[in-house]
Amino acid sequence: MIFKVYYQANKIQNPKRETTQSLYIDAVDQPAARFAVESNTEYNVELIEQLSEKALAYEQQSPNFKLTEF
Repeated sequence: MIFKVYYQANKIQNPKRETTQSLYIDAVDQPAARFAVESNTEYNVELIEQLSEKALAYEQQSPNFKLTEF
């Protein structure tokens, strides 16, 4: 399953919507996706969203779409 992870680049500053970034990750479930991101980065994870087939097709149209591998 593909998940979209919303995060802040560091854990020191308060989260702000304007600085939220995202990445895409392939994982078996949401806890596995969170574990992969938190164990390989210093990101402050805000939200992990499982993408439906339609949502994934929409996201893949973006030139910024790239699956992150750790």
